[in-house]
Amino acid sequence: MFTDYLKLGMDHILDPNGYDHILFVTVLCSLYSPEEWKKLVILVTAFTLGHSLTLGLAAFDVVSFSPELVEILIPVTIILTGVYNILIVRRQNEALRSFHLNYLLATGFGLIHGLGFSNFFKAMMGRTEEIIKPLFAFNLGVEVGQLLVVGILLVLGYFIIKIFKLKKSYWTILISITAIVVAFNLLLEKI
Repeated sequence: MFTDYLKLGMDHILDPNGYDHILFVTVLCSLYSPEEWKKLVILVTAFTLGHSLTLGLAAFDVVSFSPELVEILIPVTIILTGVYNILIVRRQNEALRSFHLNYLLATGFGLIHGLGFSNFFKAMMGRTEEIIKPLFAFNLGVEVGQLLVVGILLVLGYFIIKIFKLKKSYWTILISITAIVVAFNLLLEKI
């Protein structure tokens, strides 16, 4: 059972049909260079913590929400992260790039993304009495899946920035604009 939920958490992140999650992690990570991999691991873990918190609260029926609203807010988080990245790169503002601020944003947006999956998770759990272990396994799978995405992004970023000599700021802007466009189209589908 533990491994089933672990795999489900990984699948939740790596599922091409649920590309909004991959898109969010990608735009979230685009501000950082491959040398900053430790910061990325912490940042993605902050997102997982937010995601886990609301998923757990929803699984225990502590919070209720409008699924339609959450489906609209998810692409909005992607758009806001892309805009935030562009502002930082354009202004070269280290205060805005503060790791603590990024950590808070990642955690906050993780809260919204966790709500997006909670209805499915609750339905899958059914009436099982044991919820802590499946919830932990699922969230661990989410973290592993996200770290796989980060690993791929770090390797890709290394080649594009170091080997092909693309300026880091151009890399961030390219990813951010792409994410904004894709998320905006996703938002239009949800409205």
